[in-house]
Amino acid sequence: MIEGMVPYPADVAAEYRALGYWEDRTLWSVYAEAFARHADRVALVADGEEVTYAQVAERSTRLAVGLRRLGLGPGDRIVVQLVNEPAFLYLYFACQRIGLVPLLALPPHREHEIGHYVGFVDAVGYAVSSEAGRFDFVSFARAIRDGHPGLRHLLVSGRSAPDDLVSLDAMLGDSAAPTPAELAGLAAVPVDPTDPCCLLLSGGTTGIPKVIARTHNDYLYNARLSAEVNGVGRDSRVLACLPLAHNYPLNAGVLAFWLHGGAVVLSRTTSAADALPLVARHAVTHVEAVPALWIKWLNDPVISTVDVSSVRVVNSAAQKLQPEICARLEASFPNAVVQEIFGMTEGLLFMNRLDDPPEARRETVGTPISPADEVRLVDEDGNDVPPGEIGELLCRGPYTLRGYYSAPEVNARMFTSDGYYRSGDLLRRHASGGYVVEGRKKDLVNRGGEKISVEEVEDMLLAHPGVRNVACVPMPDDVLGERMCAYVVPAPVGVAAGAAVTLDELCAFLAERGLARFKWPERLEVVEDLPLSNIGKVQKNALAARAAELQQGTAT
Repeated sequence: MIEGMVPYPADVAAEYRALGYWEDRTLWSVYAEAFARHADRVALVADGEEVTYAQVAERSTRLAVGLRRLGLGPGDRIVVQLVNEPAFLYLYFACQRIGLVPLLALPPHREHEIGHYVGFVDAVGYAVSSEAGRFDFVSFARAIRDGHPGLRHLLVSGRSAPDDLVSLDAMLGDSAAPTPAELAGLAAVPVDPTDPCCLLLSGGTTGIPKVIARTHNDYLYNARLSAEVNGVGRDSRVLACLPLAHNYPLNAGVLAFWLHGGAVVLSRTTSAADALPLVARHAVTHVEAVPALWIKWLNDPVISTVDVSSVRVVNSAAQKLQPEICARLEASFPNAVVQEIFGMTEGLLFMNRLDDPPEARRETVGTPISPADEVRLVDEDGNDVPPGEIGELLCRGPYTLRGYYSAPEVNARMFTSDGYYRSGDLLRRHASGGYVVEGRKKDLVNRGGEKISVEEVEDMLLAHPGVRNVACVPMPDDVLGERMCAYVVPAPVGVAAGAAVTLDELCAFLAERGLARFKWPERLEVVEDLPLSNIGKVQKNALAARAAELQQGTAT
């Protein structure tokens, strides 16, 4: 087990093994069998190419050998910031084969986030896409390397890879064919199923998102359950358009479908014009998206021109799906069941079952997917609330973490003494037995499924000379669910040009400091002071209510 991981208690781990939840196998050992079993079937459709399972195995193996040639191996960490392209998946499985641990970063992340991750996990490698829109990831990667001496290798996908970076495309080329000795060496690489298969990023309520170590044992179990509850079979095909660095499309998408010989249809973008035609062209059976994206698609004329009759399951996650949107999805995908998912990158998943009554699927997020998931709803004092009342969700189980990576102070606050994770989400038990999401205790903004820590943004804004104090709160949005509103108390005019501070100015300030664009506030309210409670705490509920009124044009 690598330093910084929090292990499951020995007796709990033994029970999970005895019950068959943990198999003590690595991801590669399990998927190598799947790749062989379905060798001639199409595993991946991307960029106009149909890739078989045998080709996925062969290309992943080539990258694994290439990474070994660089001196990378078990326990080393690499930050992966690739767009939705085949190289992402080949690299992911190459890492699994040699025990290299990928931290999966999102394409919008910039210096503020990437610089932190590289240093925090002591990354020795960093992989980027050279052909990813207008942003120059290659120059960006060089700048990250300059600031981190321990970062030995920059890897890049795409045909335009410069000479000073390691080309993933070259590793995949014929000239890079592994030798028999190298293949034998791969088989001898020791990989422990209790070690992390990947490092994921939390939604975070404090500062930069926390790092979540998912082990081979728990991630495999998670994928098996997701496939079972989602009705995944040999002939299933999933549209993967959300960033693969997210737990949802990676585990419930790629890993779940490849366990059973299904296919992944990859889209580089989420635009209706790019993604929806793939549904008809490749007979997609499952579509995974978030409510903000569903709303955009439902309001796009493209959806009425696409044959979606092949779709059997419509998945929605990351935000609460409103009943009216659910009804519109059922009308737009007449052969599909709308299945809502509520969960967390930290582990626990609630899912509606495909045979649940329509009223239960529209009103609840279902129940936990494992019989070993332990769930409590508690009040402010940690006492279990009566049935039907709202409480904070506490959870533990065979695929839910026991602590964040290298974060002892955070863990002491966010986990109970007996191992329950304090999610910060507010739920209640429905009469049907399912659960209803009622909000959260967390101080964050859920923008289209991306969880933004307001503390992270506030800390950066307080460094602006024109800002004396700031509080960021969510405001409702019909498409994204929530956007961020910043209430700013300007610095006295004699100290800085506080009175003239503007939203554009603050966003430019955040851009200069390398904060990802999706985290920038989208409304600014300049106020004389922030409302405080009797104990001096900013009353963010009042500010959020005010922001909602402003957004609706009802504030007076």
